[in-house]
Amino acid sequence: MAPGTSAGRGEDPGDARGADEPSDDGREPERPPRRDVAPRRDAAPRRGGRSQAGGGGRPRAAGEGSGGAQRRGAGIQPGAGRRAAKDDQARGVPREQPPRGASAASGRRSSPPIPDDVTGAELDRDVRAALASLSAGGAREVARHLVMVGRLIDDDPDAAWEHALAARARAARIGLVREAAGLAAYRAGRYAEALAELRTARRLTGSDEQLPVLADSERALGRPERALAIAASPEVARLDVEHRVEMLIVEAGARADLGELDAAVVTLQVGLLDTRSNAAWVARLRLAYADALAAVGRDREAQHWLVRAADADPDDLTGVHERLADSEGVSLTDLDEDDLDGDDLDGDPGGGRVRR
Repeated sequence: MAPGTSAGRGEDPGDARGADEPSDDGREPERPPRRDVAPRRDAAPRRGGRSQAGGGGRPRAAGEGSGGAQRRGAGIQPGAGRRAAKDDQARGVPREQPPRGASAASGRRSSPPIPDDVTGAELDRDVRAALASLSAGGAREVARHLVMVGRLIDDDPDAAWEHALAARARAARIGLVREAAGLAAYRAGRYAEALAELRTARRLTGSDEQLPVLADSERALGRPERALAIAASPEVARLDVEHRVEMLIVEAGARADLGELDAAVVTLQVGLLDTRSNAAWVARLRLAYADALAAVGRDREAQHWLVRAADADPDDLTGVHERLADSEGVSLTDLDEDDLDGDDLDGDPGGGRVRR
């Protein structure tokens, strides 16, 4: 048990949710982006199975900025939305101007293209059911745009945002659509838009699932006090374990933003650090704790929890194994066959050596 474990926060996660049902054509269903899915800051898993640090579209990653405390994952990269706003100002573009893709005459947006093989049937049945109030043609187009949001949100969040806007234009009163727009905005670094969309989605659906993303968006806008207020709301206690952990990570980051580095450490000292579960959320919690420890100079403990984070994520969905290798000064060196002999391989048939 980690020191200072908070009472009531140490429960293990309950039973896993049921597996997704296949779509009508037998393919695996595809959801619009949900927080795993929550766009996590730098730790967000990419579709290729490994997260990639750097680039644009998400708030800064663990170890960057205020005290090195981790911002909410998947991870989700510094300030693309802010850079875009500055570029617009430099070009003299007023903020009220219709967004990219809009008609100057009507203010209406043109829809981004969708590949012909995308039908909308890729979505889960419950997602498609939420679109039942639309006309058949409208529901199909919204579904196709939601599929594109899910496909693009990791690698091209700006394009995902464009598809989310196209879906919203046709289904602005459907909570699931507004949620998808909010998550796409968050991943694209458009934090004010993310707040607006996710607040609307919450009013429409009654779901508190996106509270960690709302809080993290407040952080990204330089308002850590508001993030802490959201983290202290009673609705957080009703979230499932993964979302509660995400909120703890946001809360710790907000403390670090305020210069309260020791408080950030204490925030993350919960019983779930010692859970036996192997899951990405466990790795993110331990990784955040390692970062918080490092920020107050407790480097040996930080390294211990970095190793524990890697133990919880054997598939490296969070990218923690790369980071652990970097912290230990380990790199893999590929060698040509002509450079190898039996003594050099040390029993490694893979054609490479680990060098420190």
